[in-house]
Amino acid sequence: MNGVEKILIDEESLSKRVRELAQQITEDYKDKPLLIVGILKGSVPFMADLFRLIQLEDLAIDFMSVSSYNNGTVSSGRLRVIKDLDVDISGKDVLIIEDIVDTGFTLSNLKDMLNLRNPASLKICTILNKPSRRTTEIDVEYIGFDVPDEFVIGYGLDYDEKYRNLPYVGVLKREMYEK
Repeated sequence: MNGVEKILIDEESLSKRVRELAQQITEDYKDKPLLIVGILKGSVPFMADLFRLIQLEDLAIDFMSVSSYNNGTVSSGRLRVIKDLDVDISGKDVLIIEDIVDTGFTLSNLKDMLNLRNPASLKICTILNKPSRRTTEIDVEYIGFDVPDEFVIGYGLDYDEKYRNLPYVGVLKREMYEK
């Protein structure tokens, strides 16, 4: 791919870590019903892989689409709900599935909003964590990988809706977004 500067996390490493996260989630929620909520669009590849590996009888999924970005690379500072949940989460154990936790703003606000709906528990699972960019305090219970402050793409993460389909996590060439 012409826009990829380097591969940060290869396909094999992603697969291994997703298996480990699925085992941990299975153990933590054994004998409990669990609703996993994928944050569109970036979480889809990770969530699909994770969902197939979680060994729970009572496992349901739903999706939300939220944004704090207005078609740019910098947060607008406001959370917009584009697609809300289809199910009532009151009294349910809920696990939010995200592609990346960056500043923490979006997830912190989303978690506050969902907590008002009275779930039994509400936790976060992300495949990528960028702690160097954190501006908002947020607890993330399940983390795949910590990544450096670089523009990451692939495995669901995009630049201008491109590169989501890469089977690995790469770094976007700087000249692609500094035009």
